[in-house]
Amino acid sequence: MTEPLLVPTAHRTPGGTPSPSLSGVDGDVIVAARGVTKAFTTPDGAPLPVLEDITLELREGEIVALLGRSGSGKSTLLRCMAGLVEPTSGEVRYRDRPLSGPNPGVAMVFQSFALLPWLTVLQNVELGLEARGVAPAPRRERALAAIDLVGLDGFESAYPKELSGGMRQRVGFARAVVVQPDALFMDEPFSALDVLTAENLRSELLDLWDAEEFPTNAMLLVTHNIEEAVALADRIVILSANPGRIRAEFTVTLDRPRDRRLPAFEALVDHVYRIMTGREERAERPERAAGVPAAGAGVPAAAGAGAVGVPGAPGAPGVPGAVGAPGAAGVPGAGGAEGEAGVAAGEAERAPSPTELPLPPASVGGMAGLLEILVAVGGREDLPDLAHDLNFEVDDLLPLVDAAVLLGFAEVDHADMEITADGRRFVSADILDRKEIFAASARERAPLVRAIWRSLRSSASGHLDEGFFVDSLRRGFSEEEARHQLDIAIDWGRYAELFAYDADSGRLTLDVGDPDHPA
Repeated sequence: MTEPLLVPTAHRTPGGTPSPSLSGVDGDVIVAARGVTKAFTTPDGAPLPVLEDITLELREGEIVALLGRSGSGKSTLLRCMAGLVEPTSGEVRYRDRPLSGPNPGVAMVFQSFALLPWLTVLQNVELGLEARGVAPAPRRERALAAIDLVGLDGFESAYPKELSGGMRQRVGFARAVVVQPDALFMDEPFSALDVLTAENLRSELLDLWDAEEFPTNAMLLVTHNIEEAVALADRIVILSANPGRIRAEFTVTLDRPRDRRLPAFEALVDHVYRIMTGREERAERPERAAGVPAAGAGVPAAAGAGAVGVPGAPGAPGVPGAVGAPGAAGVPGAGGAEGEAGVAAGEAERAPSPTELPLPPASVGGMAGLLEILVAVGGREDLPDLAHDLNFEVDDLLPLVDAAVLLGFAEVDHADMEITADGRRFVSADILDRKEIFAASARERAPLVRAIWRSLRSSASGHLDEGFFVDSLRRGFSEEEARHQLDIAIDWGRYAELFAYDADSGRLTLDVGDPDHPA
């Protein structure tokens, strides 16, 4: 029997007080988020929740990884704990003191390197010390020591344009550690690098962490790379999306260095995939027979696990059932354009609205390609193996998986993806039949596509301006994400020949092949 590989970390009590840590790290708490909620404001003044009731501690002696899909608020949480973004409610504490403004004990490493191109390596590293008023002589001495620490000795006078991506990120690390931070925060620091350079830097970071001269007591890492999190972290925190909540939290007990080829490592990666695809039992459930305890909140992952919780826009005059209106067009059985039999108010069975079940950011071609690969390998495959074979990050693969699941073309069981009978029919069909199969599934299963199609059929002219749909979606999304959702729906609707779109006029029109298209 497999030995237990991870330990679920105790979650908050209902009152918000942290339960005792099970992480195995007994160090003092450096930074703590207490009930942190963050909402931004949409253009029409409505709150757009990004984080909700996050309580998280970072202790001395640990590396913590924040995992989550795009839109889960990972970077926002990191910035709240760094004091760069103020929470809407809740608080952040540094060494048990309330934080107001930038966290004095934290230094940041960014994905984009964030170097000043007109300064040399030495000058870039000295910036933080200069801002803290350190005198020139000790400033230079400390900067040179930090440059040597990250392996860039000899490049002090070079400018960023002379350096490779990996060397630029080393400068970013040197600039962060030179101020001797209590905690080092990293926002996807390896994602802009090629695979080999990123792997080399991860190894060097762990070497620095083990070195006595490394001047920081803890690290908090935002990543979308599951293997990276398992390789580096002592504790992994997984956020759900829209808004971001802590979905699962557990401690990694594998000894370092961690060999990715070992079954124990692969089992951990599978476990995280199960959580992120929503197919894992709740964290409070008993340990699994295999020794890997269950974790995660069991939220359906078909196209964006975790509801926005913001009702859709009400229907505009003369257009029955606008986008996202609970019980309107796009929600069967609640007075939509076709007058389906209504589901009684308060009943549990109600199809989700476009804001409750967003479309995954996946193209039809990408999803079809994934299904074809799935058929080629026998119809069922392990998601981590798929990601490895395709060289995909989780943010590349899971939207395609979500699209296939949403449309009924595939199912996910734990960390395995299996094609359905409808999926096989879609893959084996010719071009025209594929369109018809996709159209039927999208009308039935994709709330925004269905809502647009029904709204167009309800319009006397058979066309509506894109602004109508964007305005409706802005009740539950930021303006950028509302536009992105509409772009995905347009892409799917065009492929299915459900409706057409004119980019010059910004007008959506019911496809002329629809039997109900106005003559």
